[in-house]
Amino acid sequence: MNKAAAAFTAASDYGEAERAMERQFELLALDEVFRPGMRVALKPNLVMKRAPERATTTHPAVVTAAVRALRRRGVRDIVLAESPGGPYTRAALEGIYAACGMADAAREADFRLNTDMSSDTLTCETFLRCASFPVIRPILEADAVLNLPKLKTHGMTTMSAAVKNLFGCVPGLQKPELHYRYRQEDAFCEMLLDLAQAVGPAASIVDAVVSMERDGPSGGTPKRTGFLAGSRNPFALDAVLADFARLSPVETVRLSLAHGLTPPLEEIERLGDEAVGVAFVPPRTKSLDFLDRLPRPLRPAARSAVKRLAEARPEVTRRCVGCGKCAESCPAHIIRIERGRAVIDRMNCIRCFCCHEMCPAGAIRIRRLRIFSL
Repeated sequence: MNKAAAAFTAASDYGEAERAMERQFELLALDEVFRPGMRVALKPNLVMKRAPERATTTHPAVVTAAVRALRRRGVRDIVLAESPGGPYTRAALEGIYAACGMADAAREADFRLNTDMSSDTLTCETFLRCASFPVIRPILEADAVLNLPKLKTHGMTTMSAAVKNLFGCVPGLQKPELHYRYRQEDAFCEMLLDLAQAVGPAASIVDAVVSMERDGPSGGTPKRTGFLAGSRNPFALDAVLADFARLSPVETVRLSLAHGLTPPLEEIERLGDEAVGVAFVPPRTKSLDFLDRLPRPLRPAARSAVKRLAEARPEVTRRCVGCGKCAESCPAHIIRIERGRAVIDRMNCIRCFCCHEMCPAGAIRIRRLRIFSL
C-alpha cells in the first residue's frame, strides 16, 4: 500500500457517511493497520460547543461510521479523545460532547468518551522546532490513532485539516503557550509538523461532506463539498486538500514538502471517486501577496510601511457578552474584560486569532482595511 496515496469517497450527505467510510478503509487497506485486540483513539475536531450543522466540528455521523468500520475489523477498545480550546476539565469536555452530538453518538455506536484529564510528554525524534509535547493520556495509550478532522479554512494556518487537527492532542491551555512560544507562522507550522510526526496517526480521514470557508475555523461559512478524504500520510492528505480547495499558500503544506514529509503533489496517488476542485473563500488574514510583486530590494521597506494599516487584526464587536473566553485563550495575555466587554491591547497582539476562534458569541471579527482585502 502506498502510504502517501489519498482517497476520495463521495458522500452527498451524512446519511452516506458509513458507506463512504467503509470505502475509505478498503481503498487505504486499513485492515493492515487496525486489527482485533487493538486500542484505538479517535481524534475528531471538537474545537468548541457547536451543533453539528454549524460545520465547525467533525460530524457525529462520521465518527459513528468510523467506529462501525473498526468494529467490523474486530476492534473493540475505542475511545474518542480531544482537548478543545480553553481549560481541559471534565465539565468542559462533557459539555462539548453533548453540544457536538458526540454523547448521543457514543450511546448509539457504543464507544467511550474520554474523561481522563491527565497528560504526559511525547517526544519527536526528528524535530524541526519542538522536541517534545505535552499530550493527553488516551492518545499516548492507544495502539493506533485514527485522525478525524474537519476540512476548514483557518485564520492563522489558512487551512485546518489532518495536520492542524492534531494540535488538539495538546491539553487545554498549554496550546496557547505553544502559540506564544512559536509566534511566527513558519515557526508555528513547523511545530505542528513536529507534533504530527510525534503522534503519528495510523490514518487520517477528513470530514468534507460539509466543510467551512471564509473566516474559519469557527467563524466561517458552511460549504457543501460532498466527500470524505483519507490517507495514511497526514502531510500528503493536506497537500491534496489544499489543492482541491485552491487554498494557497498553506504553510504546513509548503514546509512538509520542503522537509520531505510528503512527495510532490503530482506524485501523490489519487484513489476512489473523482473530486473536482472548488475554490474556497480564504480567511481575511491571508497574506499581502501584492507586495511580492515588487522588486526584491523594495519589499522590506514596503512591508514596514504598510504593516500597521494592512495586517489583519482581531476586533471586538458589540456582540461581546464579556464571558472572558477570549482572554482565557489569549497566548500573549493582552485581553482584559472592562465593564462587561473585552478589550484587546492591539500594540502587543501577536495575531494568532485564538480569540476569534474561541469566542462562543461570534463577537470577534477579523478586520483589515478594505483596500487590502481587494
